Amino acid sequence: MKLERGHLRQMGWALAAVALGSGASLVWAQASEGAPAGPSPQDTSVAALLKERLPRTQVSRVNCQVVEGVCEVTAGSQLFYVDKTARYLMIGRVYDMQTRQDLTAVRLLEVNPDLLVGGAAGSRREAEAAQAPRRGMNTAAAEAAPRTMSLAALPEAGGIVWGNPSGQTVTVFSDFRCGYCRALSGVLEGLNVRVIERPISVLGSRDLANQVFCARDRRRAVKAAYAGEPIADTRACDTSPLDANERFARENGIAGTPVIVRSDGAVIEGFRPKEFLATWLKGARS
Repeated sequence: MKLERGHLRQMGWALAAVALGSGASLVWAQASEGAPAGPSPQDTSVAALLKERLPRTQVSRVNCQVVEGVCEVTAGSQLFYVDKTARYLMIGRVYDMQTRQDLTAVRLLEVNPDLLVGGAAGSRREAEAAQAPRRGMNTAAAEAAPRTMSLAALPEAGGIVWGNPSGQTVTVFSDFRCGYCRALSGVLEGLNVRVIERPISVLGSRDLANQVFCARDRRRAVKAAYAGEPIADTRACDTSPLDANERFARENGIAGTPVIVRSDGAVIEGFRPKEFLATWLKGARS
């Protein structure tokens, strides 16, 4: 079977669309420390078979140790899977239901971070527009009128409040298994703002959101959730206010996280660094 580079590129974008546009957030991922282990005999064997069957595809890595019976194939910034005979090619996500980790999103983040930054945007064009200001780019998309969102219909009870009680208020639609949400929480903590976190489940995280919401110390529970630590002080409670967050997200087209809403209703989709957010927050209309 011959597969042109363009076909693989299309597969890569289709895969990214699953990770971004279908409502899937990113899980937290960091590149492994130190040099990666060398290829196994199985990796080498599958790589050789792929060279025969995909002669025009520059395969940069084959890893058959991720999931039993499946080999992960990296071709530049593209990712796909084959069986160990390299006969069947699979496009899609691999999700570990035990650890509740999206393994494909993790790997995509490692091989091509720029593809996934601004994951809340839901498409390549929107992701690129979201990155423009943090890259200093002067594009029409970056200069377009900012999106606004009224939060008046949301019940106060659905927000998890943390941060500086007297600081500027920022509302964040987040997922506790979203890596960029985790990074954003650290940035907002450093900005000394008052955060109203409104968790929505885009990676099957509703059970975790329930635990945080029902915790006796919600601020500590938020940190524990993002750190992947158990939430020890939770108890049963009424979590129906979180349903309003989910409903609001659907009605307003929020398909990924994080989504940041300023006090005047201005919206940013996706992660931004501290310097950008500090300037953006100063622009709030009173």
